[in-house]
Amino acid sequence: MNTIIRKSMLSVAGLAFAGGVFAGPIAAHANPVDGKPVAVAVQTAAPKPQGEQSHITLNDEQTANVKAIIAATKKAGLPERAAVISIATSLQESKLENLGHLGDANDHDSLGLFQQRPTSGWGTPEQITDPAYSTTAFLKGLRQVDGWQDMALTDAAQTVQVSAYPDAYAQWEQQATDLVAQHWNS
Repeated sequence: MNTIIRKSMLSVAGLAFAGGVFAGPIAAHANPVDGKPVAVAVQTAAPKPQGEQSHITLNDEQTANVKAIIAATKKAGLPERAAVISIATSLQESKLENLGHLGDANDHDSLGLFQQRPTSGWGTPEQITDPAYSTTAFLKGLRQVDGWQDMALTDAAQTVQVSAYPDAYAQWEQQATDLVAQHWNS
């Protein structure tokens, strides 16, 4: 019994010490005049793009699609990272062009900004070619990926898209990041 109490006391002392170590730097920044602690911002670095980066010049339609993806992301209550993943995915899949049926050049029955397929359950052709709907469908898939926020962009996109070229999304990360930075607050 004495051993259990001693171990408990040591555990409490250890927690108190750890609390002091971690709270100490914050408490050290307290304002001695009014006694209110100063807010301490912790920033994490954005993930660095993987590999060589590609870039295309966007026309008005493509820019409108960027804005539609950002609007759908905001409406879904997701952060900028979700918009970056979505835009990079669309850059890879369609170069941000809302693809209709391409005849013999079509990849199966893939349509829209994300080359989603009606036969795979993404929606009707009319829905998939609606930028807001197709983005919301992509984001729904992204939300189902555990840890997507901390994954490499290409891994998160691939988990949703199941592409034959799983590493291809990475090349668009810098342009997608720049587009989100440019249009998120516009």
